[in-house]
Amino acid sequence: MGSGCLKVTKYFLFLFNLLFFILGAVILGFGIWILVDKSSFISVLQTSSYSLKVGAYILIGVGAVTMLMGFLGCVGAVNEIRCLLGLYFTCLLLILLAQIAAALLIYFQRDQLNTEMSGIVNELVQNYNPNDDTNRTLETAWDYVQSQLSCCGWTGPETWKNNTVLQNNNQTSYPCSCSNDSTESASQMGFCPLEFVFNATTFEDWPVRKQGCMRGVQNWLKENLGIILGVCTGVAVIELLGMVLSICLCKNIHTEDYTKVPKY
Repeated sequence: MGSGCLKVTKYFLFLFNLLFFILGAVILGFGIWILVDKSSFISVLQTSSYSLKVGAYILIGVGAVTMLMGFLGCVGAVNEIRCLLGLYFTCLLLILLAQIAAALLIYFQRDQLNTEMSGIVNELVQNYNPNDDTNRTLETAWDYVQSQLSCCGWTGPETWKNNTVLQNNNQTSYPCSCSNDSTESASQMGFCPLEFVFNATTFEDWPVRKQGCMRGVQNWLKENLGIILGVCTGVAVIELLGMVLSICLCKNIHTEDYTKVPKY
């Protein structure tokens, strides 16, 4: 019975660590995606937000360490190496504590992140200039967001009234990606001239969408963060199971080895 339990525990621990390795690769992929993505709102945040950069590097670090722990757990389980299993248990405990601390940090800093997003977008819209290549990547990403989410500005088109280029043009142009014409908003970037110009033209005269991007961006972030948190929760459950199985396997290995010691 003892030998059978040892084999079952060993193979279960191997399977859990194989899944653990795969989920670690997924977390690593999320972190890399946040850093390299250039086609969505993430690119606007990751080049301007220090907090998001730190979070991405944390995800990469946790994913890499998780993959390493999964590998060590597989090797320790198959070869019944007690020192590797002990190291595996210790590292799992540290990773689990780090994940709990990170989750609490994100939860308590969520309001600060919303404020930071609002400041980033308002500054980006105010300095938006299609003739300046300095922030071309950020501006292209924001045009993509407005086109895909069918919105304009952060709280609405009034966000664009502070843009320096539009102020110099006396509001006779409008952002193309905000246009009511979906074909025009998807194909053109920068500013489009108004067909009819009045003596006192304002942003209210623009043929643009009236809905702001704040709600859509927040929902998009919640959906993607929900996926990340879901994966991290799955990893945490597997970590707990791995810790329990590693303790049981260590105990069984110790007992087996003790019975094999010759008595004199």
